Amino acid sequence: MTTVVRANDLCWCGSGRKYKRCHKDSAERVRPGQQSPTRPVPPAIARPDYAESGRPVLTSEPLVKDAATIEAMRRAGRLAAEVLAVTAAAIAPGVTTDQLDRVCHRACLDRGAYPSPLNYHGYPKSVCTSVNEVICHGIPDSRPLRDGDIVNIDVTVFIDGVHGDTNATYPVGLIDPDSARLITVTAECLELGIQAVRPGRPVSDIGRAIQARAEAEGFGVVRNFVGHGIGRVFHNGLAIPHYYDPSATTIMEPGMTFTIEPMITMGSWQASMWPDGWTAVTADGGRTAQFEHMMVVTDQGADVLTRPPV
Repeated sequence: MTTVVRANDLCWCGSGRKYKRCHKDSAERVRPGQQSPTRPVPPAIARPDYAESGRPVLTSEPLVKDAATIEAMRRAGRLAAEVLAVTAAAIAPGVTTDQLDRVCHRACLDRGAYPSPLNYHGYPKSVCTSVNEVICHGIPDSRPLRDGDIVNIDVTVFIDGVHGDTNATYPVGLIDPDSARLITVTAECLELGIQAVRPGRPVSDIGRAIQARAEAEGFGVVRNFVGHGIGRVFHNGLAIPHYYDPSATTIMEPGMTFTIEPMITMGSWQASMWPDGWTAVTADGGRTAQFEHMMVVTDQGADVLTRPPV
């Protein structure tokens, strides 16, 4: 007699995960679609140094920023939050990720900002759209979002000579309870990471707080990608691990600016790469969520520069 394995049954492979999150029809995994041509940016909008060549000229900067730079980043952070909200409002079943790129691109230009991802090391689009098992850096294309998907929208804007960076994960239509819990816990992990920001403490405190929460809920924490220093440079030399790494000994100081952006997984935290060189997916095909804020360290803790508009 043939045994029928249902979507919510434990997978036959012994992983301990539900069949629908493990070996259920691999055709349900995200596959690349067709990409549209790169969207143009009007000459009047100021560009970062890599906009034409794809190669950043400025790659390092002081980790502690002066007051003028922080104020510029505050404005960039507000604009990034606005653009994220506008882009997320377009999420719906049947909408392609390329359509989300168009919305994001237009929202950046309307605010006089350059979409930072565009041509950064050759990245072809203005936003990253990471669906289901895509951890990060998903390239917008012709794939329509489907009811039950989850999608991360990662927005960065460049204005007044600085970058503002934020992202969030959203449901598409009606999602299953496990995916909803993943989104909730990932958002909580980000907030716990922010609460761990204290001057005089090592950045490893951030990852310790995130990892403890994620693993207590049975989730994994991606190690391959980390938060980063940011300012006039999109990604400077400062790394912010989202797991406890005792070698992450950089001491947080007032005026230091960086992102915290935990990527939390339902199954394995390990990643594999698509041939495009950008799209990172979970090794086992399990779903993953991410949330990100950009902040400045103060005497009291973290001042988040990318809180969404009220």
